[in-house]
Amino acid sequence: MTNMELRQLRYFVAVAEELNFGRAAERLLIAGPSLSQQIKTLERHLGVRLFDRDRRSVSLTPAGSALLPHTRALLERATDLQRRAVQLSGSEPVRLGYVNWLPPDLTARAAAVAQVHIDAWIAPSHTQAARVADGSLDLAVCWVRTDDLEHRGLSARLIGADRLYAVAAGDDTSTVDARDTVVLLDDDTTSWSSWNRYAELLARDTGARAVRISDGGITGPGFFDHVRRSGRAVINCPKGQTTPLPPDLVQRPVGAPEIYWTWSLVRRESEDRPAVLALIDALCEGVGDLGLHAVGAWLPAGDPHRH
Repeated sequence: MTNMELRQLRYFVAVAEELNFGRAAERLLIAGPSLSQQIKTLERHLGVRLFDRDRRSVSLTPAGSALLPHTRALLERATDLQRRAVQLSGSEPVRLGYVNWLPPDLTARAAAVAQVHIDAWIAPSHTQAARVADGSLDLAVCWVRTDDLEHRGLSARLIGADRLYAVAAGDDTSTVDARDTVVLLDDDTTSWSSWNRYAELLARDTGARAVRISDGGITGPGFFDHVRRSGRAVINCPKGQTTPLPPDLVQRPVGAPEIYWTWSLVRRESEDRPAVLALIDALCEGVGDLGLHAVGAWLPAGDPHRH
């Protein structure tokens, strides 16, 4: 089967497990309309309808339920074949660093093209970009700006994005305008250099109130304490995207504009090793724009993925 067909089978499994096209698209890091179209293409190719769907629900058809275990088995065999091929080829390992986020399907995407060694040193974005530039990493998933890329001789591809939200005390979960929020900046620039630059631009462009702190409370319990004291909704940092909220705090969507943080896969401009370049294509193919260019979306000036 072609790579596209294997991707379609992975899409089928993801939708079958989530029974929700939106959640499956987020998991797969592709746009929702693209996922729907790929499923329709797969259904035409197979000659059966895999899902019953309406505006409120998605369910497997009898044919979809029957094909699901065979699809999983086929994908497992394909992944095993890819891993064995990589081992037999003796391909050079690729060293990949990150900050706090990696694509959930990284192993499956990488298996066919490279031996990926995830670096154990989890460091801030600016540190990981510098390590790619000096050769101690081959690739890094991090936040980066165009001036950093140019200064260090790096190139970036979009691999993921987080839509940031606000955290507030109370029980109001309605959308809050960005201008009515607080964004924290920490005096520890060694740890929070990238976030501080992002936060400063966010405050400048949207009218959010920038508040300087010196206690490391950008994430974790310290962040929750700042939220309780602020009297306003406080923008969360991408390092805290999945942290459970205490019962006295709520998550609020941010609008006017919707604010996004991008994750780039960064490499050296001079990189020419086939395994590294193939891995970049495997990890970034089909990502789409992740909503970054929708009306009402905001990215900071200098973001390499801002159009």
